[in-house]
Amino acid sequence: MKRKLTLLSVILTCSFSHNILAKSEAHQPNILWIVTDDQRADSIAAFNQATTGKAESALGYVASPHIDALAKDGVMFTHAYNNSPACAPSRDSMLMGLYPHHSGRYGFEQTHNEHDLATKPIPQVLKENGYQTVNIGKSGYRVYEWQNKPTWNSLNFYDLEVNYKNDLNKNGLTDFYKETKKAKGITNIRELYYFPDKRVHETWLVKNNETIAPDPTLDKELHILRAYSRKNTEMILGGQSPKPAGETLDGHIVKTFQQYLANPNSRYKTNFKRTIQGPDNTKPLMVNLGFHLPHTPVLPPKSFRDQFKNKHYQVPDFSLEERNKLPPQLQKLSEVMDMSGLSDKDKQQAIADYYAFCAYGDALIGEAIESFKQYSKQNNQEYVIVLTVGDHGWQLGEQGIEAKFSPWNTSNQGVMIVAESSPKAFLRNTVHSGFVEYVDIAPTIYGAAKIEKSKIDTPLDGYDLAEVLADKGKSRDYVLGEINHVVGPRAFIRSDNFAFSMRTRPKNGKPGQGFAPGEDIKWAYTASPDKVEMALYDLRCDPNEQNNIAYDKSYHKITAYFRKKLADIMLGDGRVEIDWKKTNSYKVTNFAKGADDKKIDGLPSMPRCSV
Repeated sequence: MKRKLTLLSVILTCSFSHNILAKSEAHQPNILWIVTDDQRADSIAAFNQATTGKAESALGYVASPHIDALAKDGVMFTHAYNNSPACAPSRDSMLMGLYPHHSGRYGFEQTHNEHDLATKPIPQVLKENGYQTVNIGKSGYRVYEWQNKPTWNSLNFYDLEVNYKNDLNKNGLTDFYKETKKAKGITNIRELYYFPDKRVHETWLVKNNETIAPDPTLDKELHILRAYSRKNTEMILGGQSPKPAGETLDGHIVKTFQQYLANPNSRYKTNFKRTIQGPDNTKPLMVNLGFHLPHTPVLPPKSFRDQFKNKHYQVPDFSLEERNKLPPQLQKLSEVMDMSGLSDKDKQQAIADYYAFCAYGDALIGEAIESFKQYSKQNNQEYVIVLTVGDHGWQLGEQGIEAKFSPWNTSNQGVMIVAESSPKAFLRNTVHSGFVEYVDIAPTIYGAAKIEKSKIDTPLDGYDLAEVLADKGKSRDYVLGEINHVVGPRAFIRSDNFAFSMRTRPKNGKPGQGFAPGEDIKWAYTASPDKVEMALYDLRCDPNEQNNIAYDKSYHKITAYFRKKLADIMLGDGRVEIDWKKTNSYKVTNFAKGADDKKIDGLPSMPRCSV
């Protein structure tokens, strides 16, 4: 009898524990994290309305009804800043919750996680805490396997990953695919255009190392606008997709997402020759939906392009005098990414086609959000949606360029929206205008997933945006960024009144490729002001950052303040530099520990605003 009672007690205890676990998991919401690529903040009408009082951008007409609706469902963060204006380091900072200067990922390095400082990314942390995790589309964080040397086998942190290149592009589920092959000193580059009648048009740009002019017939048919002013015919700044809306690459990203949600608890065959497992609807689900648009090639479908092609846009002001005031590093960037050489007609097309592509993305995002809401509702699950508008921005003539990679505001400001099915922390129709950063995404997702901070094994740089809104001492006086790509290493800091940037290392290249990790780390303190190549903008009277006054005598004290503040943070407060060609070769510098206090204190008295 005693044995039977003991057995019954065990059964009841196990049953009770299972119910408690099930109840706990039921309280973990489904999470949809959407990231677009190269999207400007002002492509969102709700952002423009909140910041300027007009739905149009400063350049002209935009359309984003579905993202506008999401903003009304939750909180829109209008001053959300990426921490590196390039795809890979920005996406890595979001995924890990670390600034580039704390992760050692400054550009497009081929990185790995075989080192003592390795941090668990969002999907790995969520998996350890009861979630199933999925990535569909672009991931872009560039972390690879290590097998005595870096390889090109991407580390898949998710339970399921559908890659836009290998799964969609290479199986013809796209409208455009550029293929680059390099082997034994031979380079071949071709463009493939996919038409609805299954015709595939091939255009060679480089064949056996020989440059070939693009096919003028196809370019005319699709209104292709190439970046002729930067001597780069591979860069497509505008044109028309050969496929209708819904059948483009990004359209297939959404279709893949919808097909996955439509097959819970079962295996099914995809259009890209894989059989995969659908979601377990008894577990919380986290999906990272990574769009490729509006990244080049800028090819909106005809139905969206037609809505924009007769709109007139105000091209940003730019003069060579503005460029001449820049230090050499930024002059080179401006020249490499130059848009000013385009004709007026082509500038109009580049802007209109870009905003049309963003509008198409808005429609696809609307479809994805509705499918996600329906899945959650059908399975009686709460949800949280986190939308990141652009892994970074995109300039359409500001500073004379059409590009990213810069310390200027248009490359760095984005929009984040967080919406809950049962609003608690993120109340509907709320606008937050304080500074937030993309490193806030990881802690925000962990907070939404109800993961205790004690379970996060690495201190994160970001804040849970729920705590920012609750005013728990999480405000910032500035935002930070750093990039080491195109023209070498550069860091920047932005406050309400000033934007400052400078070269951080004397040489171009990256740690282990040009200089050793930690080599000459205090150079930016001791080098002459000219060598540090500074740029300072007084945003009180120069909000568009057109007049570099870093070397103006009346701003000497302001410049010196930001030079030291930025150097202390970026170089002396836990800076990590890693030689990624080795397993465990790095340097951490802490000679200014605590410098990143999020405060602008002791700023010298500001001179009269100078333009």
